[in-house]
Amino acid sequence: MGDKSQSDVKQRFGRAIRRRRRELDFSQEELAERAELHRTYISDIERGDRNPSLENIEKLAKALNIKVSDLFIRYGVEEASDDQADLGCM
Repeated sequence: MGDKSQSDVKQRFGRAIRRRRRELDFSQEELAERAELHRTYISDIERGDRNPSLENIEKLAKALNIKVSDLFIRYGVEEASDDQADLGCM
C-alpha cells in the first residue's frame, strides 16, 4: 500500500468520525472525554493527520455509540479496491 492510499484511508476515517460526532451533537472535547483521549488527538484524527491504533478506534466507536464495523460500513471508510470491484465484492 502506498503513502497516498494510507493517507486516503486516514482522511476517510477522519470524515467518518467527524460525521458521527456531529450526528450526536458532540463537541471534539466531549468526544475526547468520553473516549478518554485528548481533544487535539481527536482533531488530528478528524483532519486525517493521525493513524489511530485499533485500541483507540475501539474507544472512539464506543464513545460514539456505534460498532467499529458499522463505523466503517455506514460512513464509507472502506473503499473497494480494483480487485474487489472486479470480483463483485462489496
